[in-house]
This record gives sequence, structure tokens and C-alpha cells, in this order.
Amino acid sequence: MKKVTLLIFLVLPLFCLAQSFKLKGKIASEKTPLEWADVSILNSEGKIIDGTTTQKEGVFEMNLKKGSYLIEITLLGFSDYRKEITVEKDIDLGTIIMIGTATNLGEVVIQSRKKTIEQKIDRLVYNPENNATTAGGDALSAINTAPGVVVKNNAINILGKGVSRVMIDGRMVELTGEELNNFLKSISASDIKNIEIISNPSAKYEAEGDGGLINVVMKKGARNSWKNTTTASYDQNKYGIYALRNNFFYNKDKFRFSASINGKAGYRNLEETLDMYFVEGPSKMKAVTKFNEESLSGKLALDYDFSEKTTIGFQILKDKSNPDFDSNIRINNYNAQNELSNYILNESFLDRKSGNQTYNLHLITKLDSLNRKLSFDADYFSYNSKFDRDFIADNYEADGTFVDVNQSGRNLSSQNIDNVSFKADMEHPLKALNLSYGAKVSFTKSNSDVAFYNTITGTPELDPNQTNQFRYTENNQAVYINGDKKINEKWNFQLGLRLENTQTKGFSETLNQETINNYFKLFPTFFASYEKNENNRFSFNYGKRIRRPGFSMLNPFRVYISSNSYSEGNPFLKPSFSDNFELAHSYKKILRTSIFLNAITDGYGVIFTSNPETMTQIISRENYFKGLNYGIGETYSVSFADWWESENSLYLLGSDIKFIKDINATPVNGLQLDFSTNNSFSLGKTTKLQLDFSYTSPYKSGLYDTGYTSSLNIGFKQDLLNKAMQISFLINDIFYTSYLKNDVSIVNGVKQVYSQKESNRFARLTVVYNFGNNKINVKERAFGNQDEKKRTGN
Repeated sequence: MKKVTLLIFLVLPLFCLAQSFKLKGKIASEKTPLEWADVSILNSEGKIIDGTTTQKEGVFEMNLKKGSYLIEITLLGFSDYRKEITVEKDIDLGTIIMIGTATNLGEVVIQSRKKTIEQKIDRLVYNPENNATTAGGDALSAINTAPGVVVKNNAINILGKGVSRVMIDGRMVELTGEELNNFLKSISASDIKNIEIISNPSAKYEAEGDGGLINVVMKKGARNSWKNTTTASYDQNKYGIYALRNNFFYNKDKFRFSASINGKAGYRNLEETLDMYFVEGPSKMKAVTKFNEESLSGKLALDYDFSEKTTIGFQILKDKSNPDFDSNIRINNYNAQNELSNYILNESFLDRKSGNQTYNLHLITKLDSLNRKLSFDADYFSYNSKFDRDFIADNYEADGTFVDVNQSGRNLSSQNIDNVSFKADMEHPLKALNLSYGAKVSFTKSNSDVAFYNTITGTPELDPNQTNQFRYTENNQAVYINGDKKINEKWNFQLGLRLENTQTKGFSETLNQETINNYFKLFPTFFASYEKNENNRFSFNYGKRIRRPGFSMLNPFRVYISSNSYSEGNPFLKPSFSDNFELAHSYKKILRTSIFLNAITDGYGVIFTSNPETMTQIISRENYFKGLNYGIGETYSVSFADWWESENSLYLLGSDIKFIKDINATPVNGLQLDFSTNNSFSLGKTTKLQLDFSYTSPYKSGLYDTGYTSSLNIGFKQDLLNKAMQISFLINDIFYTSYLKNDVSIVNGVKQVYSQKESNRFARLTVVYNFGNNKINVKERAFGNQDEKKRTGN
């Protein structure tokens, strides 16, 4: 802790003056000056560092220190204006003419279309609203359509990087795996402004996530306007799912407010198979599950400008769901001659309720005309889950004769996660370089209880061997410092260092077992870019990352699936670390090539192992590997014609994984090809056709040899009522080939083959209706801070 305190005092002094120059200009249409146009100044990272709005005659004025910037001017109903400027003296930009593109009919305003993919210096920005297949969908499906991002096995991965953490408006979501996916399903895709893919974040961001970060940026609403969007959709898979969503934005003077509510009801289907090949004969399991998709979620956000320099605001997100399910499992046991010996039928029903809530309070203040900015964030996050599972598993002879009850019971379980964090960030431009630094503290508690009642006799009896209480705490203190320097018109450098001090403690009350793990780590980052000319830009970056185990993975208690199959956590799991390197080239901002290497140490994961003597399946978690992931990727954005826009990506990936723990298995490694193409066809001014295709070849990595996946999606969107209404239709995964198939692992000499087929093939009908007004009367207009601060919560 002394080192943390010392570093805080080292990075928080540094106040010196820098000469500033005046930048002014006038914004107008072809006929008249434009009032209330937003003027933003972005630095070399693409971050907004200053901003203002034009006055009555369309004029604006601000002070900037010496350097190179990007000026961006936006106004509802006009195409965005962008221009690179170099400030070495007072500058008068003269009159800038904005080109009108909006259709203003009554109270309805439709904005101009943004690019689907925008390549920033340190991230890729994806605008999902341009893809017709995301209409009526949720945040998880929108993320899955982003270039270079795939969702597999309940994990969100940036290709070639690994598992990525997710942020909402720059605040970390304290969930992983299935819980994170369920949270993202509660957010409407129509509420998303864009998705930022940050493969190698700077020191300002959390070091968590070996695959980088994915930041979901929510819509804020246009200046001095109000807008409401209502979306109704219906999905037809084996079952049906209904969804109704409403988003409201109000923005006037110093006041910005948004609210949304999302409701969903219906069911989806899941089929799983697991074949285990013992010497005595194979055991083959098939499980069919019907999931309830009932959920209700909402969001409130408010920002208020106290002055031209200070903005305060809060945000609340809440979600409640009832994802209960019926499950039917059949396990066939065969002899060495592959003849059916007997089978088990397991029928169960799980009544589950889960919910989460996120609160954020933030303050952003501009300290002076030198662009020094200070921001504070206080965040609270909680997640709770309760379920009640009744099941009975019966043994049968091969001819169907009932033998006895294999297992009968009732599981009661609950999990509660609470996280509180506080953080401060300072942007401090100096004469020599742009400096930023900050500090954060985070406190997390997780409590999970499991109670098992044996019901074979008909009278529930508590089984203490299958009953457990697990308490876990994790506290983290972090400080960082980051500096970037533009050497000249061609070279730009950035160097950062983040320090994180972590203390964890897990205690199983039933096992009377306590595990303590404290660690103090440094996470350096480096970035360099070289702009050869207008068309060619090169960059290199490096960053060290950490991946901490999920709370449920640390619980040592065994959860029995059947009498000869159980899953257990590992309280001794350590975090894994990765060193990420990337070399990239951008050509005309339409073709991007990247070469990357990801070196992992103390890697952990799920191991599906078996005991051949007892024919028992064991699902465990271990730090069992180290190795390299590497590859080369191409993304290509092109307009083949005025009516055809295409976004394409091609990745060649490889791995070299080695086992650091004796798990009686041999690693398998190989190459993987990943290809996707998203195509938008304009069939007139109001009609659009979307055709998307993705393919992932079979691949080998570490323990697993996995089969191919592919998906062909067709979407159609029709604008009606002067674009106030849109009707869209989607057929997702037409050939039903996007599911996980033939995931093979061999541990202890036992081969296991797993497949998982979800409700990926479905047809969706969506109706969207927009109405609003961009003519709110304004009595007084003060500066509205536009800086979308990356308030990184843990």
C-alpha cells in the first residue's frame, strides 16, 4: 500500500503553463448561419478534449494550445464536417458550409447515415444501426456482428486476442460468461450508438481482460430536441419470443435526459450432446432444454451543465429476469461391442430468478483554458440470482425395464455480488506532452449458497455433503499515468503505466477452507504511429493484461449433475497474464492489416476429464497452460456501387499451447481461418437488403479440437411514413450451421465429444416507429460538455 501511496503522490503534481492560441470560425448552410452546431476538438487518440456550440450568427471561438487536432462539427440534419488542423498561431477558419442531408417532415427528423466502421487511432468503432440484421435485437447480438468479434461458449472474444471484458459507457460490467450474456440481452440494440473494439487498451483502462475491451456506447440524444423510438419484434425459432422496447431522449439547454424500458417473453431451445468413450464402452448423453426468455429491464440517465466548465450526471440500469427451464437428459451406456447396456432418464425443472442494478454518479469539470479536465466517478453494481431445481434420474435396462432411482433431489442455490468503486481521472496537457493520470479503488463481495435435499424416499432430507456456503471478497487499488507526444506531422508516441494492487479471500464454510491471494502488478502500455502520407498509416502497440477468474470458478464445492458426473470450482485458481503485441497498417482508411501476438502465462480454463475406473465425468477448473496465440487479419470497407456497401474481414489465426500441469493429455495446435462479409444493398430510397455470411474453419488449440461454424443471414428493411416507421425482416442462420459442433478433448485416455445447438436459426419481424421534435424553444444556451469520458468501473 505504501507503493500505491507513493505513486499517487508522484503522478498528481505537474502543473505548468502552456501558451494557448485562439481558434474561431463561422458555421453556415448554403443559405443561412447555423446556430447550436456542436464544435468538438479531438486529440491524436480520437478523444474529445474541448468543445463549444455556435452562437446566433453561427460563430464560435475557443482557445487551444500548440499542437495538431481534428475539428469535428455536427448538427442534426447536416453531414458531419471533419478537418485536421495544426495550431501554431491564432487561426480563423472562415465560413464553413454544412451540407444538409436530413428530411424534416413535421416533427420527424432522420439523421444522415454514419459509416459502418470507423478506424480510430486506438480502436475500431462499429455502428450497428447500419446493419439491418440488428434491428429488434439486443446488445449481445449487436456485438456478435462487429468485425473481428465472436461469441462462443458464453465468452466474447476478439479474434486472436482472447476473452474480452465489456464496458457500458466506459464502465466495466462486473459479470462474465453466461451472466454477462444475459445482462447484454437485456439491452436493446436500438439504444446503442456504437461499439468500440479496443484490442490493446491504454493504461487509463482496466487491465482486466486478456482479449482487450469492448465498450458499448449508449445513445445520448441530439441537442435541443426530443425523440422517442418504439420497437416491437417477434422471433420464431422452435418456439416464439416477443420483445417490446421503448427509448426516449430529451435534450434542452443544460439538461440532457434519456430513459428506456425493454420487455421480453417467450422461449428458446437448446440441445446438447456429450459422448465419452471408455474402454468398457461409450457413454452418450443428450440433453434437450426449453429456456424461458422472460425479462424486464430499464435505464435512466441525466446530465446537467452547472456551467460552461462543469457537468454532473447519473445513470441507472436495472434488469430482472426469470430464465427458468425444463430439461430432459438421456444417458445411454454401451458395452465394448457398442451394444446398449442401460440408460438413465433425468427430468428436471429449474425455477430461476436473477437481476442486476448499476448506479453511476459522475462529475466532469474543465479547470482552465489550458484544457485541464478532472472527472470523478462513483459506481455501485449488484447482481443476484436464485434458483430452485427439482430433478429425478431413473435407471432403465436396455429393453426399457425400470430398475431403480439413480438420483432424486432438490437444489436450492443463490448468488449475490456487490461491487463499489470510486475513481478520479485527470487530463493534463503540458507544453512537452499530453499527460493523463488517475486513481481508483474497488471493493467486491460475492456470496453463494447451495443446499441439496435428497428426495429419493419422498421426504426431503438435507445432504450436508452437497450443501455449501462460499464467501469471497476482492479489493483492488489502482493508479495510472499516461503520456502522449506528437513528435512531428508523422510520428506520435504514447507511453503508459498502470499499477494494480489486489487482495482476495475465499472461504468455504462447509469445508472450513480459507484461501488468500494478494498480488501487486505493473501493467505497461506503449503505442507508436507513423503517418507516411495521406493514404498510409503504420502503428505498433504493446500492452500487458490480466484475466481474473470468475467468482463461481473459485467455489470449491462439487455440484452433481448425476451420480457419476459432477462439476467443481478451484479456490486456488490464479489470474492469468498476457503480453499483447500488434503491428498494423491502414490504407486510405478502407483497408487495415494487423499482425498480432498474444503470449499467455498461467492460463486457466475448464477441463472435461474422466475417471476410467469409476466411469465418472469430472468438470474442473485449473491453471493448466501457457503459450502463444498469433495471427494476421485484414478488414476491408468498400462501396462497389452507389447501392452496394460491403464490410469484410479475413483472419488467419494460430496457437502454440503447452501444458504446465500434469493433466494426462497432449496439447493440440493448428491454424484457423475466420471470414465474414456484411453487405448492404439499397433497393431504392426507402428499401434496403442486408446479406451477411461468416465462416470459421475447424481448429485445434490446447485441449480442444473444434469443428467448423458458419452462418448465412438475410435481412430486409422498408422505410414507411416518410421514414418515421421501419419494418424489417430477418432470417438468421438459414442453414443452421452456426452452433458448436464436435468439440473433442482427450484427458486420462478418455475421448469426449461435445456439441451444443442453440436456437440460432430463427425468423424475426420488427416494427420501429420514431417521432420527436428538434425545435424545442431555447431561452439560454450554455456549453454542453461532449466528452464521452471513459469512466472505467471495475
